[in-house]
Amino acid sequence: MTGHIHPGARAPALLAVSLVALVIALAACGGPSGTPTPTPAERPSPSGSAGPTQSPSPTRTPSPSPSPPDPLAGWTLEEKVGQLLMAGVDVQAQNPVTADLVRQHHVGNVFLAGRTQAGRGAVAALTQSFRDLVGQGVTHGTPLLVATDQEGGLVQVLRGDGFSEVPRATEQAALDPAVLQQHAQGWGAELAAAGINLDLAPVMDLVPAGTEGSNAPVGYFARNYGTTPEQVTASANAFSAGLRAGGVETVIKHFPGLGRVTANTDDATGVTDTVTVPGDPSVGVFAAGIEAGARYVMMSSAVYTQIDPGAPAVFSPAAVSLLRDDLGFDGVIMTDDLSGADQVAAWSPGDRAVLAVAAGVDLVLASADATVVPEMAQALVGRARTDPAFAARVDESARRVLAGKAGL
Repeated sequence: MTGHIHPGARAPALLAVSLVALVIALAACGGPSGTPTPTPAERPSPSGSAGPTQSPSPTRTPSPSPSPPDPLAGWTLEEKVGQLLMAGVDVQAQNPVTADLVRQHHVGNVFLAGRTQAGRGAVAALTQSFRDLVGQGVTHGTPLLVATDQEGGLVQVLRGDGFSEVPRATEQAALDPAVLQQHAQGWGAELAAAGINLDLAPVMDLVPAGTEGSNAPVGYFARNYGTTPEQVTASANAFSAGLRAGGVETVIKHFPGLGRVTANTDDATGVTDTVTVPGDPSVGVFAAGIEAGARYVMMSSAVYTQIDPGAPAVFSPAAVSLLRDDLGFDGVIMTDDLSGADQVAAWSPGDRAVLAVAAGVDLVLASADATVVPEMAQALVGRARTDPAFAARVDESARRVLAGKAGL
C-alpha cells in the first residue's frame, strides 16, 4: 500500500426544434386535410368585415448549441494511454528511467518515491526537469501530475530545508480540526513551492478500536486519524481542505478501506477483508470525504469477499461501481502501487494495468518499480487497438485525468 514505509519499519505479516416554431410551421402548412388554415389576421372580424390580410412573419429555428471541443482531439492512442500512467522516480537517485518513460511512452504523471533530506531546492529542481520535458510536447504538451507521499510520521518522502516535519496521523487527530487545517495549508504551500501538485494522502481507513497493533498497513504505523467515523472524517477532511488551500490536491485512500486487514499488501499475498460490506461505516468515511470535495480516490489492492470475492478491489468492477455509482464519485480513481506490491505479483505488469482500467480505474500507479511501465503501456495500447470497448474506456479515463489536471 502507498505510502511505503521507510526500510527497517516494516509491518508484521497491508432536435432540438422549438415547439412554438413547430406549431407555427404546421399552421402555415395547413391542417391534416391539407386545407390552408387561416391565420388570425386572415379570419373575418366579428362584425363580418374582413380584417387586414398579411403574411405570417417568418420564424427562425434556433441553432443547436455547439458541442464543447473534445480534449482528446488530435491525440494518438499512445498519448492517451500515457495519461493513465504514473511512474515513480527515486527522489534521491534521480535516475533517467522515468524521464525516458515520459519521452518514449508519453507517461503523463510522476511520483516522487523514497526519502530525501535535501530540502525544497533539490526537489524543485527535480520537478522542474519534468516540466521541461512537457515543454518539448512529449505528453501532448499537457502538464504532469507530480505526486508524492507526504502523510506525516513514518510516511513522509520530503524533508529538509523548506519542509516541515509533519506529525503522524494520530498526532494530527489530537489537534482541533480548524488548527489542523491551518497547519495543513502550510504543508501544502511547501509542497506547491517544490513543484508538487498531488499528495497521496490522507489515509481514511477506519481501524476498529483495540485492533491498531494487528492492522499491519495502517494502525501499526499510527497512520489512522482515529477509530470512529467521526474522528476520521473530521481530521482527514481538515487535512485535505488545508492542503487544497495551500495549492495541492489530495488523494483519499485506500478504498473501500484497509482498516480490518492484518497483512500489508506491499509485502504479503492473499490480503483479504471478510467483513466490509457496501454500506459499512468504513465505506461511509470515504463518502464523507467525497462530499467534502475529494477529487482523487485510491483503490485498495486487498480482496473484499463481501463486495467481490473474485478479485482485488483494484481489479474489481463491483468495487469500482460501489465508488462510482453508490457513492457518486466522478473524479479520478487511481490504483495503489501495481509495480512492486506482493499482493498483485501473480499477474504480469501488463495484465495488472489492463485489469485495472477495464474495471473502471483511471490512473495506474507504478511507484516502486518504474521499469515495468513500458510493459503496462504496451499492454494498454495493444488491448485498445483490438477492443473498441476498451479503447472507449481509455478515452473515458484520459478525459477524466485531463479534467482533474485542469482543476489544479
